[in-house]
Amino acid sequence: MSTAIYLLAALFLPLFPLSMAFNQLAARTRQPLVRAVLLLIWPQLGIGLIALAALPPPAWFRVWALVTAALYAYRAIALRDVGLWIGFIATSAWSLVWLGGAVPAELALQALAFSAPLVLLSLLTGDLERHFGAAHTRLQLGLASVAPRYALALVMAILAAVATPVFPNFFTILATISSPVAGGDMGLSPLVIGSVVALVWLLWSWSGIRLLQGIVVGVGRERAVADMSRARARAYAIGYLILAGAGLELAGVLL
Repeated sequence: MSTAIYLLAALFLPLFPLSMAFNQLAARTRQPLVRAVLLLIWPQLGIGLIALAALPPPAWFRVWALVTAALYAYRAIALRDVGLWIGFIATSAWSLVWLGGAVPAELALQALAFSAPLVLLSLLTGDLERHFGAAHTRLQLGLASVAPRYALALVMAILAAVATPVFPNFFTILATISSPVAGGDMGLSPLVIGSVVALVWLLWSWSGIRLLQGIVVGVGRERAVADMSRARARAYAIGYLILAGAGLELAGVLL
């Protein structure tokens, strides 16, 4: 019975190929606010199911999660659409939650730490789609010259999404590596676990840089687009400061 619950949970803390359900839904959700809510709620449903199970998940679930995280991190490198990239990074990150321990409250914090930066990026992506019709690197938007405030907010959002130190998902990654559950019963050494998770983190960063090169860098073709207002830029700056503060607080809870 508990295995069946964990298989259902693997739909919401997505493990390949069950992860395709979330990514299909995320790709078809065009309203930024709805996407933001989806990013917050989807993994929490999986954690709720884990809390219902009487036994810890089988060791092979965690191996499955590690493979899924690496697979989606690698596939994200080839993506040029920011909306699809968010879905793939979310899938890769949420897979790591399976390594994070057995306490549902801590798992919920870890999932939230992975989701929160992607929520901010999703809201910014909605602006790109409204102004340019798509959030795609092949448009060669050159936002740094066209809309510098928006470009800075986007750079910060992607840095947060790929778990740059100080943001909460960075400390969540450290917690998954140091968790006793991450080794032991998986049949893999802590060195192997840590190396794979570090590779996943590296692939996130690589794919994020490729996105920024296609959207922020270069000479903008569209000169008539208004930049983000100063008030909204300040609101995003406050959001990033809150995320950074939450990351430092989370470090004391998880590590």
